[in-house]
Amino acid sequence: MSTAVSEGEHQLEGLIKDEVLRMYEEVAHHPEKEFHFFHGRRAAEMFDYDKDWLDRCPDGAVASFAGVGNPHERSRLAEGETVLDLGSGAGMDSIIAGWQVGSSGKVIGVDFNPEMLDKARTHAAEAGVTQVEFRQGTMEDIPEEDESLNVIISNGVVNLSFRKRRVIEEMFRAIAPGGRVSFTDIVSARPLSAGVVKDPKLWAS
Repeated sequence: MSTAVSEGEHQLEGLIKDEVLRMYEEVAHHPEKEFHFFHGRRAAEMFDYDKDWLDRCPDGAVASFAGVGNPHERSRLAEGETVLDLGSGAGMDSIIAGWQVGSSGKVIGVDFNPEMLDKARTHAAEAGVTQVEFRQGTMEDIPEEDESLNVIISNGVVNLSFRKRRVIEEMFRAIAPGGRVSFTDIVSARPLSAGVVKDPKLWAS
C-alpha cells in the first residue's frame, strides 16, 4: 500500500518536478551544451548501444539521449510485443524498441515533459516507426490499462520520482502476467543526507 504524502513532501515533489522539467527541456533544445551528466552519442556508446542503431536513429534523438544505461541489453524484445518506454525523453529507446517489435508490435512512450514529447514524435516520424506513439503522463500514474503490456523499459527516470514505491506499483499493475520489466537507473548504497534529499537540482541530475 502506498504511503500518504505529507503537505511538505507534496511541495518538495512539486519543486523537484519543476526542476526536472526545466533541466530536460534544456537537454531537448540545447543538446550541444555541457551538463552535469553524460548525454548524447558519447553516453550511448559508453552504455554499449549498438552502433548500427545509433547510426540509423535520427541525429536529434541520439543528441538528446540522457539515459544512465542500456535497458535493451536484457529486455529480450520480440516481434509483436507491446512495450512501454517509461520516461521516453527524446525517443531514442522507443525507436530502438520499435525496430525490435516490428510492424505487428506496439511501443508507447510516456513522458510528462511536453518539449521532449514533441521532439520524440518528430524523431519517430523521421525514423518511420509508425508502431511507436507517445503520450503525456507520469510514472506515478501510468496512462495504461491493467495488465496491458508485455514489457516495460525505462532508462534513468525512476530515480527522479519522489514516490518510487508508487512507480513500481504502477509498473506491476500495467504489466501482463508473464511480462517483463527492464530498466536501468541510479541507486545509492547508503541513505542520502537531508540536504541532498531536499535539493531539487540534485534530484534532476
